[in-house]
Amino acid sequence: MSLRGIRGATSVEEDRPELVLEATRELLQEILQRNEIDSFEEIVSAIFTTTTDLCSTFPAEAARTLGMNHVPLLCASEISVPGSLPQCIRILLHVNTEKSQQDIVHVYLREAKKLRPDVESAQ
Repeated sequence: MSLRGIRGATSVEEDRPELVLEATRELLQEILQRNEIDSFEEIVSAIFTTTTDLCSTFPAEAARTLGMNHVPLLCASEISVPGSLPQCIRILLHVNTEKSQQDIVHVYLREAKKLRPDVESAQ
């Protein structure tokens, strides 16, 4: 078994807690489904970041509502790069898996699809 990182990103139209949590839940569920993660025991930890224009809530709260109560979660702010995608939520999951690096599915939803046009989920 190996430790792998799974990336994902999404966006919201405005900084409202319910929108941030809904988008984060949607992204997490999609990452879990596409990577066939059936148990939170497989998840070592998760890092959530938001662009500096999102500060109404902690996106990690969405993970708790899904039942990730024993997974270490961390929220942080992305660096503010001129011209970068605004109102963006990113996730990095660390998981124990038998999958090879090339079999990991990274997920990009909503406006975040623009970040990685080379990734299949962004199509």
